[in-house]
Amino acid sequence: MASMGFCASIPYSQNSFTRNLVNPSSSPIPCFGISDEISSKSSFVHHGFSLISCGFQSKSIKTTAVVYARAATEKSIYDFSVKDIDGKDVSLSKFKGKTLLVVNVASRCGLTTSNYTELSHIYEKYKTQGLEILAFPCNQFGFQEPGSNTEIKQFACTRFKAEFPIFDKVDVNGPFTAPVYQFLKSSAGGFLGDLIKWNFEKFLVDKNGKVVERYPPTTSPFQIEKDIQKLLAA
Repeated sequence: MASMGFCASIPYSQNSFTRNLVNPSSSPIPCFGISDEISSKSSFVHHGFSLISCGFQSKSIKTTAVVYARAATEKSIYDFSVKDIDGKDVSLSKFKGKTLLVVNVASRCGLTTSNYTELSHIYEKYKTQGLEILAFPCNQFGFQEPGSNTEIKQFACTRFKAEFPIFDKVDVNGPFTAPVYQFLKSSAGGFLGDLIKWNFEKFLVDKNGKVVERYPPTTSPFQIEKDIQKLLAA
């Protein structure tokens, strides 16, 4: 190494989360999922369900959205440190000047084989041109990443010959969301940061550490190869 089923295609837009809150009946996200991102003490959530009032467009809410947007603009992925799969601290500033593909992975998902296979292929093809794939194991979706870090590492490196960096298991939604995922979601998720939908959601980050695109779990690595090529050439 290396340092290192279920899924419906869900379109993203910068305003999708706001629309989902205003009209939760049309949202592809179950209303109970929204409570992962907003405090249960919020006036918009009661017992996990959104309660939208006519005062939704209040000045305080607009201000909060602006603060989140500004924070995402001012920060880059290089401002964060994480632990790798072996428990060692890693500053993501070590990837300055690289094109990054960040993905939350799982070992027992219906998408595991295709994604790991394609990720390994993409990495082998473009690693000498400046691509890094940053994989973050997560057990929040169907409990499909239950193993220890050692088991996850062995699985990825032995079965799929993964040579890209794999990091410590993290939460990507909810109150214990890893800071780097708070950044990723606030950069490309709409109001208050959109929820990660399932395993193998992907973020493409440019050479300046800024998120330029976000892809739903069912978008395969091969499908975004052209986007990767454009950033590598930039």
